[in-house]
Amino acid sequence: MQHYEGSRAVVVGGSIGGLTSALLLRKLGFSVDVFERTPEQLDNRGGGIVLQPITMKWFDGHSAHKIAELSTSTSLLRYLGSGNAILHEEAADWRYTSWGTVYRALLGDFGTDHYHLGEFCAGYGQDADQVELRFVSGRVERADLVVFADGITSTARKRMFPDLQRQYSGYVGWRGAVREDRVSLETHELLADSLTYSVAPGTHCVTYPIPGVDGNLEECNRLLNYVWYRNVAAGPELDELTTDTRGFECPVSIHPGAVQQRYVDEMREAAAATLAPAVAEVVTRTEQPYVQVVFDTRIPGMVEGRVAIIGDAAFAARPHAAAGSAKAADDAWQLYEHLRAGGGGIADVLKRWEPGRLELGNQLIDRVAAMGARSQFTNTWVPGDPDLRFGLYGPGK
Repeated sequence: MQHYEGSRAVVVGGSIGGLTSALLLRKLGFSVDVFERTPEQLDNRGGGIVLQPITMKWFDGHSAHKIAELSTSTSLLRYLGSGNAILHEEAADWRYTSWGTVYRALLGDFGTDHYHLGEFCAGYGQDADQVELRFVSGRVERADLVVFADGITSTARKRMFPDLQRQYSGYVGWRGAVREDRVSLETHELLADSLTYSVAPGTHCVTYPIPGVDGNLEECNRLLNYVWYRNVAAGPELDELTTDTRGFECPVSIHPGAVQQRYVDEMREAAAATLAPAVAEVVTRTEQPYVQVVFDTRIPGMVEGRVAIIGDAAFAARPHAAAGSAKAADDAWQLYEHLRAGGGGIADVLKRWEPGRLELGNQLIDRVAAMGARSQFTNTWVPGDPDLRFGLYGPGK
């Protein structure tokens, strides 16, 4: 096992993938600092997360927190149709959390002494020995290893591949959550213990329970979280939807409270007319739904010298396989294993780490694109089809 005492690592991006990387690099002996562009902690960002085994791995013996303290669970997969008729049902155990709950736990494990807010990395350079990072604040940092986990607008990706463009899927995800005690008893009984789908021509919606405010796991204080995929044509139609209430264009997502009210009103009307009643009730009772633009991002390389790119900064996958956070965690854990095994310098280790990451990223993008096409365009999303199951490495894996 190779040790890295006396070496310094910098992680750019303080989200879930970045914090997981930072914690694992610190286990190897690196002195680690995390730099996050936003000026405040990311606590209330994002919605629900389906927990894949790799996402939970840090909490199995490495954390001060236990996964059962951070997550909800369900025992059924259920498809609802007209009048809440159960079209398909099978046993299926899944765990879920909210983005904020797992973020707080990881940040608690890492601590805030080396977690720096309000620092945007604008560029970097490197020689054979170190990487130099330059921040818009004027700050300059040097490190032996740099991991960019700075999401879909990654500085490193733009630097390495300036002409790389996101590929719009043809649809957006309406997202939100409502507290369990704010829906009817019938709806609660149908949704509280299941991963639930409502499928209609050219659309589908998935819902599941997640921890409530501040991670509350008490029944009726949990949240029913959903993602509803709706087709929106590229061009003026999409541009208008993704203009927020301030008049600013938001090509990636429009935050809660910033979506134009006319679109919220139309969405609620469409939910009542299109979705199974229980799922429609969750959607229509959400006070501040928000919009996530769904696209694919592939990257031809994840390494440049002593610089590595992980998670959404490298491959941004549609949510259909519930594998986005899992992919970031898997990138971090595989980097940890490669570094621990050693065999040459840091740049040599990164070169060995990269091929498997590229293969998995491309496989995931191919799979979720095919899943999205089945629900949104070809109308071949069949309830209970095992090919549609969640999983990072394949359906159900």
